[in-house]
Amino acid sequence: MWYAIGTLAAINALILTYYYFKVWKPMRTIANGIDLLHEQDFSSRLAPVGERQADRLVAMFNEMMDSLKNEHLKLEEQNFFLTQLIKVSPMGVVVYDYDGNETMRNAAAERLLSEGGSTLQRELTGMRRGEETTIRLSDSQIYRCFRMSFTDRGFARQFLLIESLTEEVVAAERRAYEKVIRMIAHEVNNTMAGVGSILDTLQQLSDEEEKELMAVCVDRCHSMSRFITRFADVVKIPEAVTKDSEIRSFILSRSKFLESLCSPRNIRLVFRLGNEDITAPIDESLFEQVLTNIVKNSAESIGQDGTITIGLHGRTLEIIDNGHGISPEVEQKLFSPFFSTKPDGQGIGLIFVRDVLRKHHFRFSLHTDQEDGLTHFRIHL
Repeated sequence: MWYAIGTLAAINALILTYYYFKVWKPMRTIANGIDLLHEQDFSSRLAPVGERQADRLVAMFNEMMDSLKNEHLKLEEQNFFLTQLIKVSPMGVVVYDYDGNETMRNAAAERLLSEGGSTLQRELTGMRRGEETTIRLSDSQIYRCFRMSFTDRGFARQFLLIESLTEEVVAAERRAYEKVIRMIAHEVNNTMAGVGSILDTLQQLSDEEEKELMAVCVDRCHSMSRFITRFADVVKIPEAVTKDSEIRSFILSRSKFLESLCSPRNIRLVFRLGNEDITAPIDESLFEQVLTNIVKNSAESIGQDGTITIGLHGRTLEIIDNGHGISPEVEQKLFSPFFSTKPDGQGIGLIFVRDVLRKHHFRFSLHTDQEDGLTHFRIHL
């Protein structure tokens, strides 16, 4: 009996040993492999179990882990390179998650969105996927924007690319209108000089009535020369030679002249400059012309009977008028060469203002508040 029991125990031990090596150990090894995949531990490998078919499976699994490790390493290197590239890119990049919530923006995007403010944010929000657009803001800033998407884990995620075109566009515009203005000024001035000389000679040979007619013609010639000279002056804006100036005193010292631009139209000029001494590096001659142009434009926008307020809030100089206002569509074109909302305007006043302020490296904006209807020209000193 004891012999039978011993024999049965030996047989059970053999069966268990066979089960362990043929079934349990391979299954346990496979379970460990599944755990490694779940944990994305591509560095670990499975050991052979001593069973031919199971060892073939183990070898295939280890080869797969080698491939996954190499692919994972490759993706990590690519992601690191892409992340570094996005960080230093001069183009703004904003990435969103699956629900459209922002997850990342680079330094360039932070700077461009800060410069563009709420207006640029609003324009970008309205873009559709796959859309490319050029946005021109009321401060003469120009941006080219793309809203695109990429596939992440089988689902689409959107991203924005924002590129500042301001310097390139302004330079191209300037080269174009400089060439046109020089050509026109050369032809007009030469023609007017010849015509004026002939008219002067004819005046001396004419009777009184004819002399009066000749005088009108001469005056028109001079008027045409002055007209074209205004365009030529835009081309000849000198570089800003700046010095630290106290802005409040600078404005007050020119208050009488600025008031003379408003009083013929019965427009009240109000100064709210506070008591704080704000110093900024300006070319006083050029900046005076900027201030004159802005106040003059405000007075022309009002027409008759209104108010212009010149305020200084910290380092922001603001000129506010209660004129007819500027529509959002017109705002985008204000600093374009030769664009004017006036029937007899030449579209060079704001170009002059833009170029001078850019030479000072001052940020600025011009827009009408839709709530109170007041038009604000802001210069950040």
